[in-house]
Amino acid sequence: MPTVLRASAPDPPRDRKRWRLPRRTGSGRWLRAFGLTGVVLVGAWLGLLIVGSVRTPVGPMDTTMALRPSLSGGTKVNISPLGALTLDSHVAPVRLDVDVDQLDPGRAQALVDHPERLSGLQDEVARDVERGTLDLAVRSGVAVVTGATALGLAVYRRPRPALAAGGLALALLAASGVSAWATWNPKSVLEPRFSGLLSSAPSVVGSARSIVTDFDVYQQELARLVTNVTKLYDVASTLPAYQPDPTTIRVLHVSDIHLNPAAWKIIGSLVDQYKVDVIVDSGDTMDHGTSAENGFLDPVKDLGVPYVWVRGNHDSRATQRHLEGIENAHVLDEGAAETIAGVRFAGTGDPQFTPDRSRATGGDAAERLAGARLASALRDQKAKGTPVDIAVAHEPVAAAETDGTVPLVLCGHLHTQGTKVLPLGTRLRREGSTGGSGLRAVEGRYPAPIEASVLYLDRDTRRLQAWDAIRLGGLGRTTAEVSRHLVQR
Repeated sequence: MPTVLRASAPDPPRDRKRWRLPRRTGSGRWLRAFGLTGVVLVGAWLGLLIVGSVRTPVGPMDTTMALRPSLSGGTKVNISPLGALTLDSHVAPVRLDVDVDQLDPGRAQALVDHPERLSGLQDEVARDVERGTLDLAVRSGVAVVTGATALGLAVYRRPRPALAAGGLALALLAASGVSAWATWNPKSVLEPRFSGLLSSAPSVVGSARSIVTDFDVYQQELARLVTNVTKLYDVASTLPAYQPDPTTIRVLHVSDIHLNPAAWKIIGSLVDQYKVDVIVDSGDTMDHGTSAENGFLDPVKDLGVPYVWVRGNHDSRATQRHLEGIENAHVLDEGAAETIAGVRFAGTGDPQFTPDRSRATGGDAAERLAGARLASALRDQKAKGTPVDIAVAHEPVAAAETDGTVPLVLCGHLHTQGTKVLPLGTRLRREGSTGGSGLRAVEGRYPAPIEASVLYLDRDTRRLQAWDAIRLGGLGRTTAEVSRHLVQR
């Protein structure tokens, strides 16, 4: 009988056993736990960022609510473009962000028509906030679970760890909610922190404590505020009187925006309401003229009409070059003339850049010299048979030098509206600050108003027929005034 030899597998080498051991050590488990935690946190954050917000009405306002990761918690209410207020409402790894988007004129008008509703407005607001918060909690739960699960599936490529990531994200959100509920501080509304232009709010409207103490007084102020804001909407949508014929050219004159982002919304609204053909900006759109400010000019391309611009004493050459790159912008300087929307414009930039303290400025003498050069260019245009209809300069001293060479000259700089006919027949129209003097609005005793004008030109003669002077109350004010002026022949 033959002998059968059986081969047995050799014992695994000790080195192979030692090589596998680290996968079972505590350090390996900690690494996997840290990895899963990272997936949960990043996935939950992405979910909140992409779909974790809700739009909800609060009283007469439309708002957007969202949860955002935070080390200190609290609530932040953003009231663009005025600034924000921050409340120490709770301690949790999430912050509640509330963006006030706009005032709904329909709901505001309903409060005006039924003033008895004001007595229950605070209860209505409380219910709106509670409903919005509940919707936000549900949406945020779906968002963090979806985000963490999706990222877990992308990283691990297996359903079990992906589902574990989604469950942990939901547990983290629930724990944050419990922490917020346990540390909720309803008195935080009495001690808000203001930022931006709202930093002056306590001096404008009083402290939150006085509002609570004298709520009846503030209820009356609320009624007045809602009434006036609704009137503002009515004025903007049903402007009366002057009915220009279809051939009338409408020019919107703005000036001295000074980096106030609210100006762009006002300008856009006026363009739509008045069917504006062309916008003229007589300078000081910026505040310091730095390259970092150039992004502020981006809304110009969305206004839908040509934008004629001259440099002010707060606008740098870098500002001018940036604006020259915007398609619908027409930059005028050194007497350059251009026909836009059927009107012949010519203008010059301010020769003095005052934010640069390293360079001495020439004062009125420099302005008169710039104005004289502009007047010379206007005479040259007339000699060529292409007379200019409207000249544009920033400083009134420079603008006055064009007297007798052009029917109408536009300027700004002084932050006040004004009109006068110069000795040789040129009409000088000075615009106020369409930006409400920017941050300077809160420096004086009273806030600066926001001003702009709509000029009506005859299409055949391109001569001024009439203009609407628009004046909106500045920070803390709720007034709106539109005055119609006819040119006296």
